[in-house]
Amino acid sequence: MATAMYVKADQKLLRILRVRVVDKAGNLGKIATAIGDLRVRIGEISIVAQGPDFIIREISIQVEDNEHLQQVVDHVGSIEGVVIEAVIDPVQQMHEGGKIAVRSRVRLDSLAELRQIYTPGVAQICKLIHSDKNFSRQYTSISNSVAVVTNGTAILGLGNIGPVAGMPVMEGKSVLYEQLVGISAVPILIDSTDSDHIVQTVKAIAPTFGAIHLEDIAAPACFEIESRLQDELSIPVLHDDQHATAVVVLGALLTITGRMGIDLAQACVGIIGLGAAGLGIAQLLRAFGVRDIYGTDLRDDAKRRLQSMDGKPTDLAGVMRSAEIIVATTGVPGLIKPEMVRVDQVILALSNPDPEITPELAIERGAKFAADGRTINNALAFPGLFRGALKAGAHRFSDEMKIAAAHAIAGQTKMDNLVPSILDREVHQHVADAVAVASVNQNGSLD
Repeated sequence: MATAMYVKADQKLLRILRVRVVDKAGNLGKIATAIGDLRVRIGEISIVAQGPDFIIREISIQVEDNEHLQQVVDHVGSIEGVVIEAVIDPVQQMHEGGKIAVRSRVRLDSLAELRQIYTPGVAQICKLIHSDKNFSRQYTSISNSVAVVTNGTAILGLGNIGPVAGMPVMEGKSVLYEQLVGISAVPILIDSTDSDHIVQTVKAIAPTFGAIHLEDIAAPACFEIESRLQDELSIPVLHDDQHATAVVVLGALLTITGRMGIDLAQACVGIIGLGAAGLGIAQLLRAFGVRDIYGTDLRDDAKRRLQSMDGKPTDLAGVMRSAEIIVATTGVPGLIKPEMVRVDQVILALSNPDPEITPELAIERGAKFAADGRTINNALAFPGLFRGALKAGAHRFSDEMKIAAAHAIAGQTKMDNLVPSILDREVHQHVADAVAVASVNQNGSLD
């Protein structure tokens, strides 16, 4: 029988100390010792400037919180010959000026190139596309462009902070698209909570893009918006919070149950929290073949949605009592009490930054496997999902495409990991290929 285990990622503050030090043997050692005295991890150390009698270094550290950081600053600053010039937040530094830009793929160094890129040469391509719109896939960026659309009503667990405050998330998604699968992604911010307005806006800009990625739009509006857009557009539309999250969860469950000898389709699964993510997970598990899905939420309309999928609405105690596998997406830290955990349950408490129950506590109470949300990241799914859909010329995302993506993620998971590394480019290529094959097997290729 497999040993009980949990998966949890560290969460600490990363800061950079910029220190001016008298250039004297032993001073760097004193700084390192002072930092170590406070149980702080040291990362990279680099020299950024040097003078006749001083050195300025930047030292990367990980601290527990701002109070811990202040202790480090005070302790290091008290060393003779050491002056702390700055405490740098590398996250803020990374975001300065934004994270994305539009850049040309072709050179412009001569008038001859100008005439090909722009007038008069461009007219030739315009007339070609006018004669057959399908040529736009070959001669424009449309077939490699995705709109990342948000109204900022459900940002990263921060809630309804508005579209402009959500822009850093959309930029981050765009970076992942470009870096991991070579897709050009453009953030689209819509300052509205009116579903009709959002649908009409996206429809109006849709000709620019090969697919539509809906992001951080709160339930229940997200369900209507996605459904209407998919019905009214001839390009793929996907609400990431529902479906990409569901794909990664399914991939993780395939890995977990495979290692433990559990037949996932025959298992009883409980979903705690029936928002966008929870209902997306329930829908995909149902499509995969899981027959018994229990679920709970504070909202009656969410329970009715689960019931419409042939799920079984109940309360929190009912889910914990009935299900072998628990998936929680509530955003409520500590919701699952230790006494609710049953022996040999599998528990994925996915809320960030604080889970519904810590993996350590769940294992202590008898769970066979437990993990928190920092190991389940939808960025493992959406780049490959969209790359595969664009490659196949798909008109929509199907359950078969999403299930193929989940199998690809599970198939690329190595050793004792729950899921693969997000930065493994081969994983995203495998997901894209699996999605494209699933689409072509269903509908044939448009190429």
